[in-house]
Formats: sequence, structure tokens, C-alpha cells
Amino acid sequence: MISKQNKKPHPGRKFCVAPMLDWTDRHCRYFHRLISQHAFLYTEMVTTGALIHGDHHRFLQFSAAERPVAFQLGGSNPRELAICAKMIEDYGYDEVNLNVGCPSDRVQNGRFGACLMAEPELVAECVAAMAQAVSIPVTVKSRIGIDERDSYEELVHFVSTVADAGCETFIIHARKAWLSGLSPKQNRDVPPLRYDVAYQIKQDFPQLEIILNGGITTLDQAEAVLAHVDGVMVGREAYHNPYLLAEVDRRFYGESKEPRSREMIMDLLIPYIQQQLELNDGVRLNNISRHILGLFHGEPGARGWRRHLSENACKPGADIKVILEALPTRI
Repeated sequence: MISKQNKKPHPGRKFCVAPMLDWTDRHCRYFHRLISQHAFLYTEMVTTGALIHGDHHRFLQFSAAERPVAFQLGGSNPRELAICAKMIEDYGYDEVNLNVGCPSDRVQNGRFGACLMAEPELVAECVAAMAQAVSIPVTVKSRIGIDERDSYEELVHFVSTVADAGCETFIIHARKAWLSGLSPKQNRDVPPLRYDVAYQIKQDFPQLEIILNGGITTLDQAEAVLAHVDGVMVGREAYHNPYLLAEVDRRFYGESKEPRSREMIMDLLIPYIQQQLELNDGVRLNNISRHILGLFHGEPGARGWRRHLSENACKPGADIKVILEALPTRI
């Protein structure tokens, strides 16, 4: 067992926004941070190969305003993961998270994601290598099992093996992954969720921080789950209905301030959008506007907001005027 290097759990993990490929980019995270100042944010997954052999700055750049924020890595080579973890720490991220839960064919072909649940000793090597390279926490996001290897005993073996390597925080998507026969989209809904399995892991490993992911769509539901585990992670609902995050700070972090209104959030986001468009680094309006389509979900004018942005933000030369024209109520 390696030393823990004083990597204390971050208090922000009580409520997390899930890493979502092609969704939780830096623009999305900046927007989410304007709604909740305390929720723990995660990047979309990036592979070690992309960081080592590609334009690492493009993947790693982020605004300090997004913190606390974790970077999710995909990979299975301990040496490469250690190199990337150090890069992530040097950029100022608060955590490095290893993806052991994605079931896509592309991920399996690269020998990372959910298929690694079949190799707990290799995951432990990866965690140990990363933990020795950095002082920020190294965490793991997994499923409760894969294919026919879904017994509770196998999950216990996985958790205990990886924990002994230095991982103190497990984010558990409480659904097993089928590695063939289902698309990643189908695998988000099938097989059924098993919250009881994650709850039992917390009971059997009380010293570990256990965060439950999967199927949480309301703050009432999140609060009920928190009676059994240390944190919750919300994915699609936080993306499609982002104003869900507005009550997170008061409800889960003891914040006394009133949450920002939707209009206040846009008032703060517009200068950011303007700045990004003026940087001339390839950012187009729809790169940012796609993340805010759901801001007025359930409010008068929401349909017109979505339609105007969807039809106009993608046009060549689209600028901040498109946003201002779309607002259901003028700022």
C-alpha cells in the first residue's frame, strides 16, 4: 500500500456534475459555475494519448473560476497515466479521476473504461502510479460490475484492491455495464439501477468516500441518496435542466445567499461569451450557446429561446446579438 500523501477528500464532492463526453467542456463548466458556486465539476473524459501526443493545452485549459473541478482521464498504462496526472496537477485541477465505467466499443478497444473492472490489479497499478506522481486526490469512477462479472464479491474485490493502492474516493455508477450488445446510450438505462449495491459498499468500506451516480433527476432524490452515501453525481438532468443547480448551494452546502436568477446568470455569461468570440482561437457562438439551451426550461418563452439559438447561433459570423435577441426577458 502506498502512502496517502495527505490527500483528504474534497468537501465539494457532496454534489457533483458528471463528466459527459462532448458536453462538459470548459464553456459548459463556466456556465454551470455561474449557477452553483460549490458543486464539484468534472471535465469530459480525455485519453492519455490525446494529452501526450496531441495539443495538451487545448484539452487542459480552463478558467480558475470553474474550480473546484476534476479532470477525467481514460487510459490503462500506469506510466502514461502518471505523466498525464502530473500535467493535470500542474494546470491547477483539484482532482484527477480515472474512468473505469465507460462501456463504448472505442473505449474498450483502447483497453480502458468499464472493461478495466475485469482487471482490478491493473487499475490498482494505475492509481498507485498517479498517486505517487501528484499531491491532488486520485479518484475512480466505475460501474457495479460488467457482463456476467457482477457479483457483489467481485465488486468488493475491485474496491478493496484499488483502495489499497491509494484511492479513497469511488464514484459508483449504480448500474452494471454490458460490454457488447448494447450501445453506450442504451447502457445508460439498461440494466436496472442498483442503489442498494452502492449503499452496501459504503457500509462495508466506511473509511472510503462513496459517491453515487445514475438516475438522479431531482434535489429531493439527491437528498434521499445522501442519507446512505457521501455524495451524489448528476449527469443528463444537470445538463438539460441546468437551473436545477441553482438551489444546490443552499440545500447541500449551507449557503445563505439567494441563488442567482436566470437573468442574472445570463448577465454574467454574456461578457464571457463576448470575450471568447474575440479571442480568435476558433470558438464560435454555437460552441457555447448549445450548453445554455435548457436554462429557461419550464419558463415562459423557453421554446422560443431554444429555437432562436438553435437556428441562428450556428450561422457564420453569429455574435452576441443572437443571444440578446433570444432572451425571453431582456436583461
